[in-house]
Amino acid sequence: MEKAGIFAGPRIRRLRREQALTQTAMAERLGISDSYLALIEGNRRPLTATLILKLADLFDFDVRSLAQDEPGGGSAALRRRLSDPLFSDISIDRAELEAWIDNAPGAAEAFSRLFDRWQQGGQASGGEGDEVMLAVRREIERWRNHFADLDVAAEELADELRMGSADLYGAISERLRTRHQLSIRILPMETLPDRLSRLDLHARQLQLSEMLDPAARTFQVAYHLAGIEAANEIAGLVKGAAFGNRAAERLYRRHVTAYFAAALMMPYGRFLRACEASGYDVELLQRRFGASFEQVAHRLTSLQRVGARGLPFFMLRIDRAGQASKRYAGASASPLVEGAQRCPVWGIHRAFDRPGEIVVTLAELEDAARWVTLASAVRRQAGSVGAPTAEFVVALGLSAAQAGTLAHARGLDLGAAPAEPIGLGCRQCLRADCIQRARPPAGRPMTISDRERAMAPFSFVGD
Repeated sequence: MEKAGIFAGPRIRRLRREQALTQTAMAERLGISDSYLALIEGNRRPLTATLILKLADLFDFDVRSLAQDEPGGGSAALRRRLSDPLFSDISIDRAELEAWIDNAPGAAEAFSRLFDRWQQGGQASGGEGDEVMLAVRREIERWRNHFADLDVAAEELADELRMGSADLYGAISERLRTRHQLSIRILPMETLPDRLSRLDLHARQLQLSEMLDPAARTFQVAYHLAGIEAANEIAGLVKGAAFGNRAAERLYRRHVTAYFAAALMMPYGRFLRACEASGYDVELLQRRFGASFEQVAHRLTSLQRVGARGLPFFMLRIDRAGQASKRYAGASASPLVEGAQRCPVWGIHRAFDRPGEIVVTLAELEDAARWVTLASAVRRQAGSVGAPTAEFVVALGLSAAQAGTLAHARGLDLGAAPAEPIGLGCRQCLRADCIQRARPPAGRPMTISDRERAMAPFSFVGD
């Protein structure tokens, strides 16, 4: 069976126009229908290996160009940026936007980087750390956080491990011991005071902190097994990213290694079947696969196998200030993933004060788009009683139009029920009556009256 391909619609459209071909003419030369070519160019179908070889043969096409990012993340990402109030007086239609990407991809990419940096705080430079994280996130989103080859390899390994034992942690530990001469040792907090795990190659030990819960312990041994047995696949992905920065390479390597570990704990086929049978019941999935809420949330953003796609979730992990330390848009194309801050009215923040619960919110943006979000608090204690505790909320989101089968949305009229009116952060939100507003929107001058005072803390032109 041919492996899943990659999405490269704008690049194929530019190639066709460089060759002065119509869609019908190019499709005929490739041996496919013009409607199928239109889907490829619209990024609704991937390029298969067979088509890539045909492109290379017929048009002297450099297949390495497929590894390049779509300028600005593609037309959907550019539209999100251009929806900012700063551009509210400028009308740019879809055809004009696609022409910009096709004819001036460098300019589109430059605009996107400058806008993203401004949105993160308006600084001339976000520092090397921010640049590294942005570069890695861009590469992850280029793949829509779905790495087909890793999924296939992890699924095969998971099946092999299951044949020996139903206890995944025990099976992985035994494989590390017998095949790779690595023993597992659980160490007390005093010995590993500031580490979750440590690989001691001299002693041939994988040392784990006693502070790890069972799901985290399984993930750690799966992570280290991935680093050994999927080394070639992981190295290929890192090399293909071509970061040119050692820190970015290591951070990306960590992500794809963790991806393999999660795929080993939650093999694609079995996990997707469980999702569909349960209505994506996150608590059931946690119990069935021995995973945490955060691990399941990660996995739900990656279900994009061609011919066996799951629902297009996005994921966020935020602190109490609304800062995101993790965010994956997956295939959701949700604007809620972007930006430096979150709307304080959004119900995901309430999860901080309701530990142990999954907080379900039906939210509506200014454009009337509705999103269902599931949020749960996670806490991490650094050590003994009295030591600092890190607090986060992990949130999953799905377009309300696709959430009808969700177990967590049962009883909700997703189209007509009252929804929380939220924005994309005060800088981008034009809701004039929001009493939670911290600042006026960008590009809208404030209006201040000496004679009256509204409930909302700021008034601005256009409200």
